[in-house]
Amino acid sequence: MIRLGSLAGYLFEGPRLLGGWTPPAVPAVYAILYKPDPDTRPNQYAVVYVGHSDNLAEEGFPFKHPRAHCWVEQAGSKWKVYICTFEVAGGGRSHREAIAKELIAIYKPHCNTEKYDKAWKDEWIGKYSAPTTGPLTPRGPDESPR
Repeated sequence: MIRLGSLAGYLFEGPRLLGGWTPPAVPAVYAILYKPDPDTRPNQYAVVYVGHSDNLAEEGFPFKHPRAHCWVEQAGSKWKVYICTFEVAGGGRSHREAIAKELIAIYKPHCNTEKYDKAWKDEWIGKYSAPTTGPLTPRGPDESPR
């Protein structure tokens, strides 16, 4: 088990060596990992790709996935590429996609072509202004702050 994500994170199964792994026919979020420094930090992994699937058995694992060449290049060998999976209990496709986007924003995986920012922007939720959102400043010499 490995935890990925912000704060408490999501509890992923794995990591497992991708070569020789047989993907189950289930919907899930998945992360592709490798060990950047296996000699001195054998339990530390780097996230190189994040995706989600309606059926892991149809994703082209282990190495027929469209981005597999990038994973192998980053890891240095196909025998140094790992996978971990997260089956979202009760979650649909949109929930898996949201989790994948969150993980991409956090880890900025090298092999993902899409990139997401983890900061909110005004145009996403609209700009909001109210008297309670401004700084606390006195209204006059003998008045209390707003």
